[in-house]
Amino acid sequence: MRRKQDIIPIVILIGAMVVMNALNGQYSDFKTWIFTELMMLPGIVIGLSFHEYAHGIASYLCGDPTPKEQGRLTINPAAHMDIMGFLCLLFAGFGWGIPVQIDPRNYKHRRLDEMLVAFAGVAMNFLIAVICSFILHWIVNSNNAFFVSTTGSVIIEIIQYIVMINVVLMVFNLLPVPPLDGFGIITQIFNLEKYSWYPKVYNSGFIILMVLILFNVTSLVLTPCISAVETWLTNVIIY
Repeated sequence: MRRKQDIIPIVILIGAMVVMNALNGQYSDFKTWIFTELMMLPGIVIGLSFHEYAHGIASYLCGDPTPKEQGRLTINPAAHMDIMGFLCLLFAGFGWGIPVQIDPRNYKHRRLDEMLVAFAGVAMNFLIAVICSFILHWIVNSNNAFFVSTTGSVIIEIIQYIVMINVVLMVFNLLPVPPLDGFGIITQIFNLEKYSWYPKVYNSGFIILMVLILFNVTSLVLTPCISAVETWLTNVIIY
């Protein structure tokens, strides 16, 4: 559980992002915004739940019983959804699930296993995006009249959002900033834990990440990477 002194700056930063979104007109057409959020909801729930499940099952397969003992070896959203992180996804454009707790002391090959566990979440998001892209490929080539109807069009749009959200979660989590998976991966590759600055950077990671998002620094990396992955999925799989 986060300490009160850690939560206050996080709430301030998130509040600032919501205000900026409001000033940019994101909520000006409230009905359209609500409809879009509802369409995105399945993608958010699936993306976050499967992401955290992947961390849990990977850690368990590496010899750590902690995720199983804490009930995290399930795709049930109730086990993985963080209310604050979920609300942030809706209103601030980013969010998080409840992090899976692991005990690396149970691993046989600690650095390798920690890297695999960190990578499992983003790999799961990529897998979901690929599977849903194949489903869209089938729909596009099926010429089924149902998918021209209103209901069919809504289903297509939901699947498109599932692909988009999982691509965003994959790319976002690969950023080398704590507490994201990308930082966990490079930590094990370069053995960063041996450096004296590591604990301070890691413990301040969430605040650093919020500041980078607030000033759109992350967008410089995310936008072209997300666009490249979505283009690949569209050109190679869907059509």
